[in-house]
Parts: sequence; structure tokens; C-alpha cells
Amino acid sequence: MNPVKSLIARHQNKTLKNFYKTKYGQIIKSFKDKHKGKRCFVLGNGPSLSAADLNRLKSADEITFATNRVFKIFEQTDWRPTYYVSEDELILKDTQADVNKMKAFAKFVPIQLKYYHDINIDGAVYFNLNYDSEDRCKYNFSPDFAAKAEATGTVTITCLQLAAYMGFSEIYLLGVDHNFSKIIDENGNEIIDNTVKDYFVDGYDDDVKSQVVHDLGTTTKGYQNAKNFCDENGIKVFNATRGGKLEVFKRADFDSLF
Repeated sequence: MNPVKSLIARHQNKTLKNFYKTKYGQIIKSFKDKHKGKRCFVLGNGPSLSAADLNRLKSADEITFATNRVFKIFEQTDWRPTYYVSEDELILKDTQADVNKMKAFAKFVPIQLKYYHDINIDGAVYFNLNYDSEDRCKYNFSPDFAAKAEATGTVTITCLQLAAYMGFSEIYLLGVDHNFSKIIDENGNEIIDNTVKDYFVDGYDDDVKSQVVHDLGTTTKGYQNAKNFCDENGIKVFNATRGGKLEVFKRADFDSLF
């Protein structure tokens, strides 16, 4: 390896091992219990997500987490997320300009994407996304986001880890339909159903769709782990999605929340 690249690699590895001590970790620490005792909404990009519901969230001045290509709904609504999170290399590689233009209080991106994939988001809050299966927190859910977040296969659970770190006592999922046209089920079988709509808008992921199969078996286990952590720590998580197939969390009627 080139001596300069070797030096950079050693520095990056040291940063990841002691992330909470770095300037990046210190920035994340400023979010610790920032919203203690409050409620928030974690948004998925499923077909049930609607501009009307987003407008209601804006009118009520609710704190929201949104992800990935949520900007594709912006032309339908004046709502904008409080926090934006994305950990998907395939998505961010091609949408950096859109994410950079997005207005949000903070945008959270794994530092690994900056280090290893040359993805740079303006003003990003970089966090450490742990992919090491031999070094996992209890429930595969990090209690200290400034040190690391556990990679679970879905950015929604990363949002839950971040929301828990910020001190929210009630978290509502919305637009998390937990169903796709191409999935791997809990038995490891690949199932294709082209009648299923994947996202809130057609063409959401045409550029990467052929490369993606959603492992719902693993994701469902991830949600159950997240519920176990939140139950143990007094955090209430509800699924306010209109329909969908996620039954890990207690259902809540979105309209009754306002």
C-alpha cells in the first residue's frame, strides 16, 4: 500500500475505534437527551406515506426523522424533516446534490461513506455505523450513538437508535409499510410479487432496483430487537403507519394523535 494511503487508513481505523473521543463524536454528544421526554415521528418511504399526513406533521410542529430519497415528495408538500438520515451508499452516491439542497436541522451520515466511498454531504453529522458482527451491543441496538450505531439492514432502526439517544419517550413510525415487491422472507425464501408497490412514488429507486432485495426476515428481527431495547428503557414505540405489514409494535391511529 502507498505509505500515504497506509497512514490515512491507520488514522481512519483509530478514529472508528475511539469515535466518541473524536470531533465527530463530540458533535453527536450535543444531541444527547436534546428532546428528553418528547415525542417524534420516524418516517419510512413506503407507499402509505402521503403529503397530507406530512402537512399535518408540519402544522403540529412535530419533530420528524426522514431518510434516503424522501426529497422526492417535497414538490407535494412544504413539510421538511427535522432530521435526515441515510446510510445507503447506492442512494447517496447519486443523490448528493439533492441531499445537499435539502433543508433539515441536521443530516446524519455514516463516516464510513466519507472514508471509503468519497461521499461528502454538506454540513453532515458523521456517525460510526458498526458492521462488525463480533462487536455488538445488547439487542443489536446502541445505547450510545456518539460511540456507534449498530448496522441492522434498515435505516429506520438507525433512526430509532438516534431517537432513543436524543431522549424521546414516544416514537411513532409512519410510512413504514414493511413490504416490497422483491423480498427474502423469514425462511430465507426469495419472493417476488410485482403487484406490490414499494415506495410512495413510482420510479423511486429505478437506478438501483435491480441490485436490491429486501431481507424482511432479518429486518423483522431487527425491529423486535429494537422493541426489546425500548421496552427495557421505558421508550414507547408505536406503528402509526396506515396499513402495511409491520406488526412488531403496537398500532396507533395517526389521526387520533392530533
